[in-house]
Amino acid sequence: MKELNEFPIFPEDCASLLSKHLSRAVFAKLKNRQTANGFSLQQAINSGIQNPDSGIGIYAGDEESYTTFAGLFDPIIAEYHGFSKTDRHRSNLNPADLHAPNPDPENQYIVSTRIRVGRNIAGLPLGPAISTEQRNQLEQQVSAVLNGLQGKLAGSYYPLQGMGEKDRNQLIADHFLFKGGDRFLEAAGLNRDWPGGRGIYHNDEKTFLVWINEEDQLRIISMQMGGDINAVFTRLSRAVSEIESGVKFSFNDHLGYISSCPTNLGTAMRASVHIKLPKLSADMKTFKQIADQHHLQIRGIHGEHSESEGGIYDISNRRRLGVTEVECVQDMYDGVVALIAQEKLL
Repeated sequence: MKELNEFPIFPEDCASLLSKHLSRAVFAKLKNRQTANGFSLQQAINSGIQNPDSGIGIYAGDEESYTTFAGLFDPIIAEYHGFSKTDRHRSNLNPADLHAPNPDPENQYIVSTRIRVGRNIAGLPLGPAISTEQRNQLEQQVSAVLNGLQGKLAGSYYPLQGMGEKDRNQLIADHFLFKGGDRFLEAAGLNRDWPGGRGIYHNDEKTFLVWINEEDQLRIISMQMGGDINAVFTRLSRAVSEIESGVKFSFNDHLGYISSCPTNLGTAMRASVHIKLPKLSADMKTFKQIADQHHLQIRGIHGEHSESEGGIYDISNRRRLGVTEVECVQDMYDGVVALIAQEKLL
């Protein structure tokens, strides 16, 4: 990483929130600050400087980054989440508070449902600042907790380092394997020591998955075919609770669950369905109006920046901070009900 002594000049077409909120005054005020883990402003903004096409362009190295560099993080969080520095975040993972009977019991529209949360471990630096030793210890600690899960969550852990060809091919076939090489994460320092200290756990039924040390230290994922959103959320809730009995998650009353990317603060939740809407998608204006009304994001089936295939879209909640997990899933559920109703009308 080159030494950053002078104010970075962004290309004219750069639209990242970093380029919008990093003024010369803010840069001068923050450039020599470091957190207790030695994480600097230069490390926080390197990804956005190296990748001017970033949407955000800044990563935290630890929970302290959000206060040490508050002059930059606060306005970015306020713009992205509509959340001020005096607001408080609440968590609620209780399935009893969710109203979500299967909106598609005949499986005509919803192909699959997937809900995931990001979690990081209290007292440790986040991925951009973690040491090799800390990352390896985290992997050992969390994989031991996962290997102790029982019942429907019981399964196997697969470390990426030294993984056999048979396991690798099976994880690729199941679409479970995460890969290195992402340039945004690379520039943020999140791909260091790849693939050491990283791995994948899944239950025997392949409806529950945990990634260790990808972007967040844990990505906890519940999924299944069809539209039983309640079942997917219930499984996730139980898994999060059982994992948290073995490791403490990083959380504060203002920003919720702490993550390295400020877009994931709060619930760190993405609740999504793959859904067939061939008629509605021919009228993108109405499609987007319904999605916006329910705070939903429309993506292609391979995630951000991808295209739809066969009229199938990935629909997920947009709000994460200042709303509970139940509210995130309820947003997604209510929106999906409205989208299916419109598709039937057409």
